[in-house]
Amino acid sequence: MVEGIKSVTEFINSGYTIETIYHTPAIGPKLLKLSQKINFQETSATLLEKISSLTTPQDVIAVVKIPQWIKTQTAIPPQSFALALDGVQDPGNLGTIIRTADWFGIKNIICSEDTVDAYNPKVVQATMGSLARVNMQYVNLMDFIKQNNLPVFGALLAGNNIYNTDFGDNGLIVMGNEGNGIRPDIEALIQHRITIPQAGKTESLNVAIATAIFCSEISRKTLK
Repeated sequence: MVEGIKSVTEFINSGYTIETIYHTPAIGPKLLKLSQKINFQETSATLLEKISSLTTPQDVIAVVKIPQWIKTQTAIPPQSFALALDGVQDPGNLGTIIRTADWFGIKNIICSEDTVDAYNPKVVQATMGSLARVNMQYVNLMDFIKQNNLPVFGALLAGNNIYNTDFGDNGLIVMGNEGNGIRPDIEALIQHRITIPQAGKTESLNVAIATAIFCSEISRKTLK
C-alpha cells in the first residue's frame, strides 16, 4: 500500500504493477494525467482515512503488487556498491536507508531474512517513493556474502577511520542491527572493518545516519 501523490506517482512511473488507486474527487484529475491504464476508484476521504496507516491520511492510496524478485538472489553488478543490512528492525530506519541509497545512486540493498519487511506500510511511506527505484533482496546473508566475490566492508566501533579508507570501485557495505550491531558470524566474513570516528560522548550512531555517512563518503571518493 502506497500513500500520497508523490509516492504514488513514483510507483506509477516505475516497473511495479499498480492494482488499484483509490482517491478523493479533488485528487482525481491529477492522477488521470499520469496514466489512463490504471484502475482508478474514486472514494470519500472518510473511507481513505479508515484504511490509511497514517495519522494524517493522504488523498490517494495505491495498492501495488509485490514483485517476485524480492525473494530471489542475484549478483551485484560489477563496478558498483551495495548495502547489506544485518537485522535492521525499525521501519523508519529501513525507509530512510532506502531513500538514502536512492539519493546516492546505490541500486541494491541486500537484507538478512530477519530485517523488517520493505513493504511494511511505514517503510514504504518513509522511502517517499524511492522504493520504486531500489532493488531489495531478502537472503541468507552469510551465504550471499560467501557467494559474491566482492570486498566486504563492515560498520564497526573498532576499525579503520572511514575518512582514511580507500573503498575502491565496488564492494558490499554491511550495516548492523540497531541494538546489537553486526552478528558475530557475519562479522567474521568482513574483510575491512570501518568506523566513523567519535568526537563526542554519545554511545552510538543511528544505523540510518551511519549508512548515510558511509554512502556519502563512498560517493565523495568514487566521483572525484
